Amino acid sequence: MSLDFLPNGDLAAVVTYLEMTEPPAEPVPATSLQLRRIRPTLDDYRALFRKIGAPWLWFSRLAMADAELEAIITDPGVELLEVAAVEAVVGMLELDFRTAGECEIAFIGLVPSLTGEGHGRWLIAEAVHRAWREGVTRVHVHTCSLDHPAALAAYRRAGFVPYKRAIERFADPRLSGILQADAAPQVPLLGTDTPA
Repeated sequence: MSLDFLPNGDLAAVVTYLEMTEPPAEPVPATSLQLRRIRPTLDDYRALFRKIGAPWLWFSRLAMADAELEAIITDPGVELLEVAAVEAVVGMLELDFRTAGECEIAFIGLVPSLTGEGHGRWLIAEAVHRAWREGVTRVHVHTCSLDHPAALAAYRRAGFVPYKRAIERFADPRLSGILQADAAPQVPLLGTDTPA
């Protein structure tokens, strides 16, 4: 076993890729939450992405140039949905059908205050249900070691099977200002004198 130390200011995550090749038999559980299809502006999309993803250091879409992000979120093969509790937006789901025969659950998440209440199980089941449509033969998703600790188990419980892993290394998005310094306090912020 060898250790490769990261310089201060860098992060690394183990990424696990999962897939399913046939729809699960389980029904979608009941919930008080709702999914609503949205067509957000770039600013609205980034605000939602930050609201749901900042606790887990989601930053990829925040770092994209406007034209690149707009091309994704306006593509007819991408479905964007917000999760709502009455009028408050508490989550997001992004399904990507741009590859023929496949659906990638590109982003899925809820605000941290809803964890442990069964809403995540509902959201994953709803995502899978919406992903399996005519012509789809494979649904896939990936998660990483910086995500919610229960994410990998939740995907497996929903019927996804892991098929590969990778190491992702990147500059800490809190140091560049992409995310605020207090995002993801469970991941120590190195390379600055600012306490996190």
